[in-house]
Amino acid sequence: MNGLIILQNNIYKTMKTFSSDVEAVDALRQTYAELRAEIGKVIVGQDQVVQDSLISIFCNGHCLLVGVPGLAKTLLVNTIASVLGLSYNRIQFTPDLMPSDIIGTEILDENRQFKFVKGPLFSNIILADEINRTPPKTQSALLEAMQERAVTAAGKRYELPSPFFVLATQNPIEQEGTYPLPEAQLDRFMFNVTLDYPTLQEEIMVVKNTTGNYNPELKNIISAEEILYFQQLIRRIPVPDNVLEYAVKLTAKTRPNTEMAASITNEYLSWGAGPRASQFLVVGAKCHAVLHGKYSPDIEDVKAIAPAILRHRIVKNFKAEAEGVSVENIIENLLNA
Repeated sequence: MNGLIILQNNIYKTMKTFSSDVEAVDALRQTYAELRAEIGKVIVGQDQVVQDSLISIFCNGHCLLVGVPGLAKTLLVNTIASVLGLSYNRIQFTPDLMPSDIIGTEILDENRQFKFVKGPLFSNIILADEINRTPPKTQSALLEAMQERAVTAAGKRYELPSPFFVLATQNPIEQEGTYPLPEAQLDRFMFNVTLDYPTLQEEIMVVKNTTGNYNPELKNIISAEEILYFQQLIRRIPVPDNVLEYAVKLTAKTRPNTEMAASITNEYLSWGAGPRASQFLVVGAKCHAVLHGKYSPDIEDVKAIAPAILRHRIVKNFKAEAEGVSVENIIENLLNA
């Protein structure tokens, strides 16, 4: 039986049910293609960034977008929210932002009873803009929401809407007046996605679209209920034992001075990735496989998503800094070993 769902623009749509997981996987792949096409009306290029952002959503994860100003980080999140048909809030993180500004606060109503007024965090998609510009006290409030999908105010727990995603942006250049994200919060992000400058042809297209009267109308491609269904579908994708073992061993190789540590790890890293990296490698590989025409992941799917999962979970030592060895160099070496 098909279920009736309501999209953001009050259009009623019938959610299709599937006779098998194979049919559902094919539907997810088709939905992904439609999402890419719709997002492509606004976002020129940045294919890897769009793919990683959508994978994190289908895997029920969070995504940190790192790039210099002007690379359409905020526009990308706005566009994704539009095509997903979800509620969306943007929070501009500043040094004076307090936890109550994002969680909400209790007020005294007309009956002299305390009433909790929900803050902007109560939405399906949260754009945490310039997340490293707010103090640790506010960052910790966001950390609870990202991990628990709930917040605590005045001793009471409030559940956040489902699905719930945090897509955060960070400027890697200007560090004055910033508060580096603690490793515990970085670990909550499934992906750390770096945005690079567009190619010449892509930049020509961007300038052409943004300096004329081009104003595309975006359609809602998928609803909250469908996203929740596909998230459960990804969990049911079978994983071969050799792929599972490869993902866990890859994570273990990043931990210096341990039995599985690679030589480059002992030489250039002071800290490695934790078990959450192994979990994300497996579930991310599942989703990557599905979106690329497979019904089960292989080692290449793990390798494809490994850089975005590992780059914010390993810490270089002084020798790596002194010799100019980048995190990407280390990850590439581990993948090719």
